[in-house]
Amino acid sequence: QVQLVESGGGLVQAGGSLRLSCAASGRFFNGFNNYAMGWFRQAPGKEREFVAAINWSGDRSYYADSVKGRFTISRDNAANTVYLQMNSLKPEDTAVFYCAQHKVYRASCDTCERQDEYDYWGQGTQVTVSS
Repeated sequence: QVQLVESGGGLVQAGGSLRLSCAASGRFFNGFNNYAMGWFRQAPGKEREFVAAINWSGDRSYYADSVKGRFTISRDNAANTVYLQMNSLKPEDTAVFYCAQHKVYRASCDTCERQDEYDYWGQGTQVTVSS
């Protein structure tokens, strides 16, 4: 079993920044560094949506249009951790943010925005952006 724990959420004013972390632990059958990781979010009253993903090697990243140019995903495979740097935050970014591990070994990440491609999820961390 893999456990994912998000941290770094909080309350920030519009225009501010936050850095989310997702620490992975447990039994990695093929190593944390061989799986793509994703960030998703769920705003109140809305469905969970894709935010960003990074491939297993860390050299490719993918973003939802709504966060392109403002958010940056990265990973530290030595630390089994993935990050989401969020800049220029807007009130509409308010949501619970979840990290997830892709289910396919060294996935090409062509469809990493699909939630059904992830099998381990964290509990989430709340991000609130005030206007």
